[in-house]
Formats: sequence, C-alpha cells, structure tokens
Amino acid sequence: QVQVVESGGGLVQAGGSLRLSCAASGSIFSVNAMGWYRQAPGKQRELVAVINSGGMSDYAESVKGRFTISRDNAKNTVSLQMNSLKPEDTAVYYCNINCRSWNGLKTYWGQGTQVTVSS
Repeated sequence: QVQVVESGGGLVQAGGSLRLSCAASGSIFSVNAMGWYRQAPGKQRELVAVINSGGMSDYAESVKGRFTISRDNAKNTVSLQMNSLKPEDTAVYYCNINCRSWNGLKTYWGQGTQVTVSS
C-alpha cells in the first residue's frame, strides 16, 4: 500500500509565503509524475504544478512566476514553494503522485492541506 501525506498549509497574509511538502511511502518501485492540485470552495479541482521524474515542470498560468515545484527522488517527496500569495490562492491543496508499486501503476492522492490567504 502507498501512503501520501502532505504538510505545510496554514494561514498567511497576502504577499506572504508558504511551503507545502508531500511524502510518499510504502512499497514503491518507481515514481513518475508528482504534482499539486487545489480546490477552492464551489470550484473544481485544478492543476497547480506538476514535475516529472526528469525534473521538468509545468505550472498553471495563475501561479507562474510565484510558485516553484521541486522533488527529491531519493526520498519520494515533492514540495511547492508558494510566494507572493494572493487571496485567490486560498484552497485545499492536494498532492498527487503517480507511481508503480506492488499494486501496479496507479495515482495516489493525499488528504489535502488547507491554505488560506487573507487580504
């Protein structure tokens, strides 16, 4: 079984910074793409940033230049550094990991971590 656990959410004022972290554990053979999604109240879940096993990343237009995704392949972790936060960044942030384990190639989600940006 694979477990995905996020940490690092919280309350911050507009213009501030937060760093989210996510760790995957269990009988993992290999990890492919790792990403962050978010879901604001009344809205659909949307992709924030994704990074592949080679380190190439992509971002939603709304966060480009403010957020940075990174990963540590040796530890199966992915982080999201969020700078210049805006109230519209308020959402529950979810970690998403595609990996191969004893259960085959699957995508796993974390439980979510709340990010609240006050104006």
